[in-house]
Amino acid sequence: MGWLWAVFTVVAAGGQTLRNAMQRELITTLGTVGATQVRFLFGLPFALLFLLAALATTGEPFPRLTPAMLAWTLAGASAQIAATALLLMAMRDKSFVLVTSLIKIEPVHVAVFGLLFLGDRLSVPLVVAIIIATTGVVIMSWPKQLDAVMSSGGFKPIVHGLLSGAMFAISAVTYRGGILSLDSHYFMVNVTASLVTGLTMQVVAISLYLLLFDRKTMLAIVRAWRPSLLAGFLGGFASLMWAAALALETAAKVRTLALVEILFAGIVSRSLFKQNLASRDGLGILLIVIGVVLLLWPELLQRRFGF
Repeated sequence: MGWLWAVFTVVAAGGQTLRNAMQRELITTLGTVGATQVRFLFGLPFALLFLLAALATTGEPFPRLTPAMLAWTLAGASAQIAATALLLMAMRDKSFVLVTSLIKIEPVHVAVFGLLFLGDRLSVPLVVAIIIATTGVVIMSWPKQLDAVMSSGGFKPIVHGLLSGAMFAISAVTYRGGILSLDSHYFMVNVTASLVTGLTMQVVAISLYLLLFDRKTMLAIVRAWRPSLLAGFLGGFASLMWAAALALETAAKVRTLALVEILFAGIVSRSLFKQNLASRDGLGILLIVIGVVLLLWPELLQRRFGF
């Protein structure tokens, strides 16, 4: 089980990158709220399938949803809605890889929130890894011409990206709290039950908003079901992998390793959106890789030498 969290995290990062790319394209037809709803509405059926598979495989009943679990999950679901909306608002105005880089300052937030809310310990190698990797993110994200950015109001999407990262951090920590509050003997039952509960809360909340204030967008979502279905599957699968990783390891370690998503975003940005990376991005990516290696170094030593 020692390496499973890392495998889950890398797979989740890849799936999330593809899902973000698809959601970016849906903004033009569905708007920010509609594209946000796609992630949850079309992800819920797949999450239910994951849950049924976990229950059938283990023979376990659906776990009891305690008040603590529901409170943690509600906080996580709410933060994730805000984070996704802010992410899509930022992507509407800035490059795909830049926005992905901005939200990946998240490990700093996660480390602090995890320590405060869950008591997750921060080792020296972990702190060093977070600092180095986050420095790489800042190098990639910092505007080249500050005066031009400020005069054009270009800092607005940057602020959206930073706030999105903070909300994703809160979401990661509180979802982990919810998963750890369940008492099934099989961690995948806890993971899938938490995922379904959170997605149900999100679908209900956004559906009520759309029905009351924006029924046209609700109809547009139904008409765009084909591309939304794939985005929903990728979102549901990525969420499952994130939740599984968070069930096994602290949020700080998971979200620091998740910085590999920036590498995936660079590939997607070049291949799908024809957006070139600046030369300094190479230094930023190098620092991120060094940070990830430092993060995984204890596991590498233990696997190779047994200590």
